Amino acid sequence: MLRCSGFEKVIGVCLLATGLMLSGCTGRPDGVTPVSPFEIERYAGTWYEIMRLDHSFERGLSNVTATYSLNDAGTVDVLNRGYDTQACLWDEAEGVAKFLGDPIIASLSVTFFWPFAGGYHVIALDEAYGWALISGSDTGYLWVLAREPDLSLEIRNQLIDQAKSLGFPVETLIMVEHGETECMSSQ
Repeated sequence: MLRCSGFEKVIGVCLLATGLMLSGCTGRPDGVTPVSPFEIERYAGTWYEIMRLDHSFERGLSNVTATYSLNDAGTVDVLNRGYDTQACLWDEAEGVAKFLGDPIIASLSVTFFWPFAGGYHVIALDEAYGWALISGSDTGYLWVLAREPDLSLEIRNQLIDQAKSLGFPVETLIMVEHGETECMSSQ
């Protein structure tokens, strides 16, 4: 019988807890179904962030875009970019996305800082790939993306209604400004 010291047990429990924590980060909210069939080749390219639930890693950014590029490793390179109006500079984050299963299902894991990954689930998609509704791993993460920096009020309202029916706190969605990169610093 294998016996473990107290220290080895603590390390084992920590490793197990870390593994469980990391594995839960790519899940999706209850009731959310990723788009299928999905064509990553059509989805690749630059998207403008139209609306989002606010969170610290994008707070204060305007002119936010996400660019997805297929790479030779069979994964997707991700470049998120936005203008920080307080620091008066462009902020960028590079990451890698990979499918969680079958690539015809729009459910991916995105890593910006290894080993941490987040869920990326396309839950509504225009037939022409002109707009998309994206969920993270829980209802605290939601984005509306479009190929142009604006999206009609009718489509925005349709996507808000869909997100609300899935339990997202749509009353806290913020509009992302696109246009001039105006510096708001008091310097």
